[in-house]
Amino acid sequence: MRAGKPYPFGATITPNGVNFAVFSRYATEAWLVLYRKGAHKPYVEIPFYPEFRVGHVFAMQVFDIDIEDLEYGYRLNGPYNPREGHRFDRNKVLLDPYAKLISGRDVFCGPSEPHNPFPHRAQVLLDDYDWGDDQPPNIALEDLVIYEMHVRGFTRHPSSQVHYPPGTFAAVREKIPYLLELGVNCVELMPIFEFDEFEYDRINPLNGEQLVNYWGYSSLGFFAPKAGYAGTGRYGMQADEFKTLIKALHQNGIEVILDVAFNHTGEGNHKGNMISFRGLDNKTYYMLGPNGEYLNFSGTGNTLNCNNPVVRDMVLNCLRYWAAEYHVDGFRFDLATILGRGTNGMPLANPPLLEALAHDPVLANCKLIAEAWDAGGLYQVGTFPAYGRWAEWNGKYRDTIRRFLKGDGGQVWEAAERIQGSPDMYGERGTRASINFVTCHDGFTLMDLYSYDRKHNIANGEDNFDGHNDNHSWNCGVEGPTDDLEILALRRQMIKNAVAVLFLSQGVPMITMGDEVGHTKHGNNNTYCHDNELNWLDWTLAEKNADLYEFFKHMIAFRKAHPILRRRQHFTHRDEVGSGYPDISWHTTRPWVTDWSYHNRTLAVLMCGKHGAQSGVGRAAQDDYVYMAMNAHWDDHRFEIPPLPEGMSWFRFCDTSAHAPHDVCVPGDETVLAQQRFVTVAGRSIVILVGKPTPKSPRPRRRTLS
Repeated sequence: MRAGKPYPFGATITPNGVNFAVFSRYATEAWLVLYRKGAHKPYVEIPFYPEFRVGHVFAMQVFDIDIEDLEYGYRLNGPYNPREGHRFDRNKVLLDPYAKLISGRDVFCGPSEPHNPFPHRAQVLLDDYDWGDDQPPNIALEDLVIYEMHVRGFTRHPSSQVHYPPGTFAAVREKIPYLLELGVNCVELMPIFEFDEFEYDRINPLNGEQLVNYWGYSSLGFFAPKAGYAGTGRYGMQADEFKTLIKALHQNGIEVILDVAFNHTGEGNHKGNMISFRGLDNKTYYMLGPNGEYLNFSGTGNTLNCNNPVVRDMVLNCLRYWAAEYHVDGFRFDLATILGRGTNGMPLANPPLLEALAHDPVLANCKLIAEAWDAGGLYQVGTFPAYGRWAEWNGKYRDTIRRFLKGDGGQVWEAAERIQGSPDMYGERGTRASINFVTCHDGFTLMDLYSYDRKHNIANGEDNFDGHNDNHSWNCGVEGPTDDLEILALRRQMIKNAVAVLFLSQGVPMITMGDEVGHTKHGNNNTYCHDNELNWLDWTLAEKNADLYEFFKHMIAFRKAHPILRRRQHFTHRDEVGSGYPDISWHTTRPWVTDWSYHNRTLAVLMCGKHGAQSGVGRAAQDDYVYMAMNAHWDDHRFEIPPLPEGMSWFRFCDTSAHAPHDVCVPGDETVLAQQRFVTVAGRSIVILVGKPTPKSPRPRRRTLS
């Protein structure tokens, strides 16, 4: 060996060897620990000699080692004084935070037993993957239909009938035809960075089953795909398997967004395990209080010190790595407001990390999406530092639409704001700043939203104290399962209402895996710890609830067919193209009349398709007129429809009422309304009309005499 290069951090293959570089500002000594794969004891430990240290970086090159049979870690010595922020322990072998592969959990919940030490050993990645001619789809943000997916849950259920190992990247690849038929063009994958599923020590009090870290929001290595999500993980091929999935998705016009959690790590609070960052340089990597205690803005025991320059560089390097080496199309940042906090935890006026991400040249084409709140009470939905680049999960959209459709009073004005892209929140940023959703992984499924009034989380082992209490849900008359046909029909009607509003709203729609087929978690709104049917997609539901799947599919197709639904700029409420109609107008049961009063529960919106060219991407101006009448009241109401220009007629695309003969049409195959002046909208239902040229009546055939 010899002195190495201090940059890049991690293990880098060099001619005839490997360069190892690890940062620690406060360590006094360091050793490189090398193992044969799977061995319990190292075969050699090499000290970093004083001449191997450059600044705060320990670096050495080691030659003539077999990287295919190699695992490695570091031991560091230094002060142990928690009140000063130091927790060095020379007896601990630590994981390289820049590890590209991590061994120890090669099969999800597999053969390692719970509570046994996870070895957390890094491996050297020999990257020779052939991407061929892969190119990111580069779909405009406003054109995305995002499908939030858990890699394991998507195919783990026996009903998935996949050829590859269920719950893996390869198995997801088998289901691409399903995604294409549904119409989504972007998958947002819940965390796929390496984590320890046996992190928890609780059991399910209802059945005694071991609870696990299923969602994965406790990363151990930000550069390594989870081996347990790969059928080839036991062979160390998880990187290639994940790249093959991304390549296949791209070939089918589907983008990939990663859900990333840089706000905390899997090391927990002071009682947690020393795995990597804590033993390498606790004072640098974590936010600490005056007495060395962990500041906890994440709700998980620790908070990464993201605006420390060293940690900031790690985050930037990590995202560049996934964009460049894995061809990832974007990132959704969990508890993103933490990324805007300073080293003392206070919000920064101009957060360096958020600005750097927005202007980074490698990430220039990547979508950046913030969950603009954290567990410390910092709520920045609508005010997140955007730098012209960031979009946000619009939590206000979710809550407002839930309240409005449930029939709560005083929601009409705010519902109108959310449906038109929340201009009150994103006026200068445009509609694309708003990621609209009614449900996500965190909370009720869409089926449960209208089946339960309250959460049922006893199985989580936290005495039902976990999860949100303010769900704005409604059980439609009975809590949970029922045989009452009227209630079951009403629940389906409410689900379709939510889907209809979502896909006719300006902004970027996101749906959650399983909602399209009526997946239920039986009222559990925080299933982070269950590796079972609560989280696994039951593929038999696609047949059982075929009407829901068809409704989703046709609503997605309708959105894609109408540019007026996918504008970049907010509506102006004026006629700027001479069509005779403003680009958007609001109505009640009477045209051109608005009623924002507390007790009103009816609302209609008309979008003039002649204004579709204002999308900002040069689309043709000629689109249809789209009219949506929403009745959140429990009684039927007759809506007077705004008249169309001469030569045009109204066609019915959708009627969510359980009594309607057909709830939705194939886009372009709508039926003309027999009564062009009025439409009756049943209680708690929605009707969508399309205004387009009146079909010409066929000429009668002339009879000829022989």
